[in-house]
Amino acid sequence: MHWHPRRDDAGQRVPIRHPSKPSAPATWSDPQATAVFVPGGPVPAALRNVPVAPWHPPYDDAAWRALAASMPVAEPPFACPAGLQPAAGALVVEPDGRAWCVGPSNGYGGHALVLPKGRADGRSLAVTALIEVFEEAGLRVRLLAFLCDVQRAVTCTRFFLAARIGGSPADMRWESQATILAPVAALRAMLTHPGDQAVLDAFEAMRGSLGHP
Repeated sequence: MHWHPRRDDAGQRVPIRHPSKPSAPATWSDPQATAVFVPGGPVPAALRNVPVAPWHPPYDDAAWRALAASMPVAEPPFACPAGLQPAAGALVVEPDGRAWCVGPSNGYGGHALVLPKGRADGRSLAVTALIEVFEEAGLRVRLLAFLCDVQRAVTCTRFFLAARIGGSPADMRWESQATILAPVAALRAMLTHPGDQAVLDAFEAMRGSLGHP
């Protein structure tokens, strides 16, 4: 049996039925390649001159709020429809035109790959996005812009555009069994949830003005 190196929120071990396989080191810096990182697996020392190393984030709510406040984003009011729960996530894009997604452990939710996101649970949407990207992908990010709001089965999810400024893709928590860096065009085929496709649409609509390849 293969076990995730991180225990779940109840302190229980998490079995991984079909472990993801890490890609070859040559994929790490190739802008045309898809790189796959697994929990505790190998990583480069840096990607695009940004160091790759575990990040020890704030665990105090006030510190998280201060971190989010240090990167203000202009965003429209958030209106969560009745019956849905507020959530947030981010599309994290690299200067080489690739972006990050995650493989939920054991295909949770019925999708092999998704964009990192999660329910707000009383936190601000910006704080939620920062926390979820760290927990699901191991990355420390800076929020750059509002992308879109997406209604899903039980949530209305606000997505931000973000840039990686630290962390390690091998440092994901138990919710994910892989962190993937892929060309944005390739994500079209890899992400099967309509909500994730809507996020890519929003990014494509603004990427020219941002100077991304």
